[in-house]
Order: sequence, then C-alpha cells, then structure tokens
Amino acid sequence: MSDNAMTRFIGGSPIAVLFRLLIVSLLVGAFMVWQGIRPEDVIYGVERAFVRLWEAGFDSVREIGQYIFAGAVVVIPVWLIMRLMASRRT
Repeated sequence: MSDNAMTRFIGGSPIAVLFRLLIVSLLVGAFMVWQGIRPEDVIYGVERAFVRLWEAGFDSVREIGQYIFAGAVVVIPVWLIMRLMASRRT
C-alpha cells in the first residue's frame, strides 16, 4: 500500500490520526470512568448481545421448521391424493 493510499484509507497522516485517536480515547475513557463503566462491562455487553442474537436466530429457525412441518402435514397428503387422482385420469 503506497503512502498516499494509506493516508486516504486512515483519513490523514498516520501521526496525526494516531494523535487524534489518543485524544478521543482519553476523553471517552474519562467519561466512561466518570459514569462507572469499565471496559470489561462493554466487552461483556457486546458478548451478551451476540449470544442473544445467536440464540434468537436459532429460535427463529426452529419456529420456521415447526411452521413448515405443520403445513406439510396438510399439504403432502393433499398433493399425494391429487397426484394419484391425476394419474388415474391418464
């Protein structure tokens, strides 16, 4: 990656971007400590959010599977009867 491409990618010269990130990190960190939020709390919260999303996703798949099974109990026999009746006509 050329220096120009890197500068465009990170939004400025590497030293200036690093300095801005340090200042913003200091301000955000001070605010978090003032509010009583620890970094572990943030990481744990993100982890919990992913776990809940993962579990909700599988619950949704399970529900969809139940819907398909419930519909198939009606649709498959009707389809089979229709196929058998159609084969008798020919």
